[in-house]
Amino acid sequence: MIDRTLYAGRALLLLSLPLLMHGARADVLSAAQVLRAGGCGGMMSAAPALRHDPALDELARDWAEGLSLPAAARRHGVTAAVTGVRTSAPEGELLEVLRRQQCRTLLRPELAVAGSYHRRDSSWLILTAGEPLVRRAPPGVAARAPGGSGRTTRALPELGVQVVSRTLQLVNAARAQARSCGGRAFDPAPPLRLSPTLSAVASGHAADMAQHGYFEHRGRDGTTPAQRVDASGYRHQLVGENIAYGPESAEEVVSGWLASPGHCDNIMDPHFVDMGIAYMAGHGAHDGLYWVQLLAQPRH
Repeated sequence: MIDRTLYAGRALLLLSLPLLMHGARADVLSAAQVLRAGGCGGMMSAAPALRHDPALDELARDWAEGLSLPAAARRHGVTAAVTGVRTSAPEGELLEVLRRQQCRTLLRPELAVAGSYHRRDSSWLILTAGEPLVRRAPPGVAARAPGGSGRTTRALPELGVQVVSRTLQLVNAARAQARSCGGRAFDPAPPLRLSPTLSAVASGHAADMAQHGYFEHRGRDGTTPAQRVDASGYRHQLVGENIAYGPESAEEVVSGWLASPGHCDNIMDPHFVDMGIAYMAGHGAHDGLYWVQLLAQPRH
């Protein structure tokens, strides 16, 4: 199996830093995304990716600090029913602990939105059905961005079918034409298929980068893109990943990748068959959009 990874910043601001290893433990929301995408290793039916809502991070923090889950929901004016998962696991074992103990909860297909909080060796995960999440500002409390910055969270571009479909359309339009990526010539390539599994894995990594303010292919638990795809149950021969920070639209992120030879190579590679795409908004000083594109050749 081959794992190829490249990443980009805003269009025209492309990065080529080496990958760095992180010893931090896995993020509970990212782990939940992987388990949902892979049906807990094939034990259950796969579930759609969760949408990260920063307001639920705040709710999870209040739960961690001693409020009951219903009281925390009332404090933040959340009117949708909430489900909570609390777990402690040794470093590097979070995914396996959740797989053994929480699959039935994490894979409930009606759950659509999530937030999380981490402290020392413990993680708190909040999940809710309801799209959009119904929320009102608690009396006497000004709305604020996660982390207490005092800034309101900026609006995201429309997330969902429109952005995903547009990104896939732009990528396939690029593949339909002969192209030079730097000094390497590519013939037209067949269109890619959208993979819900790869999109879920991409969503997990985008959420982790956005939550913790880093920009790398390796997750904070040290996992590579290929390892994250493996954990989802997707069997592959080849995996590639493009990431970007800052672009505000599908057009901007795809044009930025195509302008960078290595990213362009990934997009034009005829061996790739499936694509996943996701983005998440960061917090505070890193509140731009984190984009992840996964490309894969399945193993038959």
